Amino acid sequence: MINSNIKLIGRREYVNFPQLEINQVEAKIDTGAYTCAIHCRHIALVKNNNCDLLQVKFLDNKIYNFDTFTKKKIKNSFGEMEERYIIKTLILIGRKKINTSISLSDRGNMRYPVLIGRKLLKGKFIVDVNQIYTNGIRLNKILKNT
Repeated sequence: MINSNIKLIGRREYVNFPQLEINQVEAKIDTGAYTCAIHCRHIALVKNNNCDLLQVKFLDNKIYNFDTFTKKKIKNSFGEMEERYIIKTLILIGRKKINTSISLSDRGNMRYPVLIGRKLLKGKFIVDVNQIYTNGIRLNKILKNT
């Protein structure tokens, strides 16, 4: 029996971050990566009333402030360990809404501003590398038509 909640996605998808008001961003679906990452132009730790705030500029150059965040060592695309800030936010892939942790990184020299790793994909999606922009087709719908 196929889990009816599993969706099929391609190697690239458009994703939305409703809490960040960032929509229709092209993402690379990367089963070789464990975590997710989003491009940031500016990341700074600032003090506000004796509290640390993480100040970030995403793709739209608008300044966002986060009072809840963590820092974690993550292996970058060159295999080197680097410390990155992690925030929790909502991501939409097709109609599927997922609360996830996402690392903040300067991806300016990368082709895609968002990277979706296997931690988010597991149990929710199957990736067909021959497809792009599927918007999360229900897997049981595809299997009925074969």
